[in-house]
Amino acid sequence: MKLLFIILAGIAGTAAMTAFMYLLSYATKRLMKVIKILGTMLLDRTRSDGGLSNRVSTKVVGTLAHYTVGILFAIGYLALWESGVGDVTAAWGLFGGFANGIFAMLIWYFFFMIHPKPPIIALEPYLITLVFAHVVFGFVVSYTYYQLVHPEYAFW
Repeated sequence: MKLLFIILAGIAGTAAMTAFMYLLSYATKRLMKVIKILGTMLLDRTRSDGGLSNRVSTKVVGTLAHYTVGILFAIGYLALWESGVGDVTAAWGLFGGFANGIFAMLIWYFFFMIHPKPPIIALEPYLITLVFAHVVFGFVVSYTYYQLVHPEYAFW
């Protein structure tokens, strides 16, 4: 059951993180639509003007890749908790999210550097925002997993 619960928590965390990025994208008018960016880069579909692909298959690939990575990160959290590193708490969720946000920021930075034709976006604000989005991810993963495993106990 733990594996099923952490997969559900990973989906919830990824959805929350994605919503956070999309809301900031709309609020700031900066391009932070992680699914479209990821799909465009994975399929090498950057438009000639540096824009993102709007094809449905780009969004499908971006979504599948993003949620797969989110589930894998969540499984990593479970592996840490099961080995005695950290605990399923709000504080650990925030800390774990921050740590995995730094890791994700580095991965994205190198992905942009090695990609033959990355989309034109404001990379620095995007990468910084990713760290905060992963804090949201870590918290939601921890909270969701905790509620699934211990529905009768207080998370706080």
